[in-house]
Amino acid sequence: MPRLLGVDIPNDKPTQYSLRYIYGIGPTLALEVCQRLNIDPSKRARDLTEEELARIAALLDNEYTVEGQLRRQIQLAIGRLQAISCYRGLRHRKKLPVRGQRTRTNARTRKGPRRTVAGKKGVKDMR
Repeated sequence: MPRLLGVDIPNDKPTQYSLRYIYGIGPTLALEVCQRLNIDPSKRARDLTEEELARIAALLDNEYTVEGQLRRQIQLAIGRLQAISCYRGLRHRKKLPVRGQRTRTNARTRKGPRRTVAGKKGVKDMR
């Protein structure tokens, strides 16, 4: 398995798909990297030479923010939002959806498993 920027990329997939296993590289950027370095995007990752791998690693390292550097940058941005106590920062701190989604129903991915609250259904009218 070829290793780029500390990530093992799959052998059996074409280069344009293998590069996507690196955090911060999507379909467009993977194709752009292949085109800039004159590497056939349909060439299997196992068929890449050491020289081609070194060129890819150098390009990604010098010109793009990927992997650990990108993760760190995102965490710093979230930390800044929390430090200034803006609405988005408060939503991050409370582990609720940040971008305006409804939370009365849904939002289970962000909120986690349901926690049942006793007597939540509603009080019946006593007339």
